[in-house]
Amino acid sequence: MFTSEQISSYNELELSLYNYISQNMEKVAYMRIRELADETHVSTATIMRFCRKNQCEGFSEFKVKLKMLISQKGKLTKQELKSPHHAVYEFFERSQSPELEEKIQTAAKLIAKASSVIFIGIGSSGIMGEYGARFFSNLGICSVYIKDPHYPVHIKMQKDSVTIALSTRGENPYVLPYLQRIKQEQNKIVAITNNRQSTMAKISDVNIPYYVKEEYYESTNITTQVPVTFLLEWLGREVFKEMVNTELEQ
Repeated sequence: MFTSEQISSYNELELSLYNYISQNMEKVAYMRIRELADETHVSTATIMRFCRKNQCEGFSEFKVKLKMLISQKGKLTKQELKSPHHAVYEFFERSQSPELEEKIQTAAKLIAKASSVIFIGIGSSGIMGEYGARFFSNLGICSVYIKDPHYPVHIKMQKDSVTIALSTRGENPYVLPYLQRIKQEQNKIVAITNNRQSTMAKISDVNIPYYVKEEYYESTNITTQVPVTFLLEWLGREVFKEMVNTELEQ
């Protein structure tokens, strides 16, 4: 982020924007795009172009990377616990985007056609997988969860199934081999991750990213799981709607 090659490509407005951001990184990390535009006297379109020049699809992704940069520079210590309000608020703001809704709808249509749903995750993601399976089952959707990727899944359960893989980074070395086997068997995968560039995201048929800043206390990952809970419930409801509509059409 902010490499010499990127900086050399900035025009005059983008350079002034870069100077403001570099001097106010912690403030910008929690701003809305309109607030930054007002502070720097540039248009939101200029900010979006600036984000794309820094390999970000939009301002939300730019802020996530900016927070990671701040953390790497030691401006935020691992022991400093911030309120989760900013991360959660930003996520719910992004959740209203047409792009995310389209991904949810695409995944729901895929899952509604499946005979069963298999949730898989490790650690906190495993707990979310267990919750997801319970929520889907409550809606009448045949679902199971796996917290051990070596657990044998009967071939009847795998046939015509969709696997919902959960991971913050999307690089879990235990889950990825399982998903690769699923892929080879030509079953579908829906990934819910915090990183759209992860291996898990790339091998999935549908990737639903949520983009929140990863947080640690000492060596423990305490990244909020609120976005995952929301996405699972949203997805479950849309699958249920698809199934009901299919029954009505028959």
